[in-house]
Amino acid sequence: MTTTNTTATIDHGLLRFLTCGSVDDGKSTLIGRLLYDTKAILADTLTAIEKTSKKRGMEAVDLSLLTDGLQAEREQGITIDVAYRYFTTGTRKYIIADAPGHEQYTRNMVTAASTADLAVILIDARKGVLTQTRRHSYLTHLVNIPHLVVAVNKMDLVDYSKDVFDKIMADYLEFAAKLGIEDVHFIPMSALNGDMVVERGDQLDWYQGPTLLELLETANTSHIEHAEDFRFPVQYVCRPQDSANPELHDYRGFMGRVESGRIAIGDAITVLPSGLESRVKDIRLLDDSLPEAFAEQSITLLLEDEIDISRGDMIVKSGELPTVTKHIDAMLCWLSETPLDPRRKYLIRHTTRDSKAMLAGIDFRMDINALGKQTAEKLVMNDIAKVSLKLAQPIFVDPYAQNRSTGAFIVIDESTNNTVGAGMIL
Repeated sequence: MTTTNTTATIDHGLLRFLTCGSVDDGKSTLIGRLLYDTKAILADTLTAIEKTSKKRGMEAVDLSLLTDGLQAEREQGITIDVAYRYFTTGTRKYIIADAPGHEQYTRNMVTAASTADLAVILIDARKGVLTQTRRHSYLTHLVNIPHLVVAVNKMDLVDYSKDVFDKIMADYLEFAAKLGIEDVHFIPMSALNGDMVVERGDQLDWYQGPTLLELLETANTSHIEHAEDFRFPVQYVCRPQDSANPELHDYRGFMGRVESGRIAIGDAITVLPSGLESRVKDIRLLDDSLPEAFAEQSITLLLEDEIDISRGDMIVKSGELPTVTKHIDAMLCWLSETPLDPRRKYLIRHTTRDSKAMLAGIDFRMDINALGKQTAEKLVMNDIAKVSLKLAQPIFVDPYAQNRSTGAFIVIDESTNNTVGAGMIL
């Protein structure tokens, strides 16, 4: 990953990133430092955490309190749920997800990682690469986060030793090569003191790379990593009823969110599952007409031809068709406390389309800690396994490695309407 000079007048867009690592590696403190040094903390919030810090007998402000919002977390000093924080630097906007470190909260981390463009994996400089480090690295690789940053934290507790940093970097690179992780950047830092988070500090002169913020400011988002095919799942068919306006009688707009790619007026499109073709007549955003639309925009498409289209259908560019299938192989993370029942039917929700499904087989369950494969007849909470599913209705998919929107799905228990699983199509 390369860095370039930026100015406050350039908007690099929204970056979603995840922080993860072993317990007590300093994830919450790092986020607190990032918010504090970028002046993204409101005055009343800062006053509140200053008071709490003094009650605990601390001389300095405990910046971890900015993210450890749950009472149970504050009492135990750990992060249980995923804490989200939003801030802006003027150069770009950020959404931070602070993921839990404990193994039993694997499902929380997978959920947080599924939308992240970048992951910051913290390592305690005193402890080096641990089992939790390897587990979180595997999970970030599994959900196809394009960039990894390994932040070797608490360098102040090892006298800012370059030898310690180099040893951790060598150990991690040896492990990363086995997983096929390629884009990884290493930063030595002290989140407590602020070295190499936003400011460079005075203790790490031997490190010539960017600070964490400099790296975040210039990181690419997943949608611009490579050219993506146009995918537009239809959410709603708009047919206004207004007798006073005859022009609306022929209006039929297809509303939804561009999940990937671009579309322009005049482009040839194909509607799935029917396979019928047409061209884009207009692209509407509220009351405005757009010449083109791109990923993450919510728009209304008008077509040149009258085609029967419903919610759950997908509009794609002709010649860029996804796979239409009733059978999928996927990596599935089981989220529910109730184990997966191989004899039950579940509901698969893929983009805006629902289909009943049954388990066709479990190829293997991952041993996350040892990174090995095990046989399994059922899945329990936090298990990750390669499975095959048979569907009653076709869905329109791309491999998750190519398209995170059309390659992902959730599993719903129809009896409770709870989300019980999340999958990535292979």
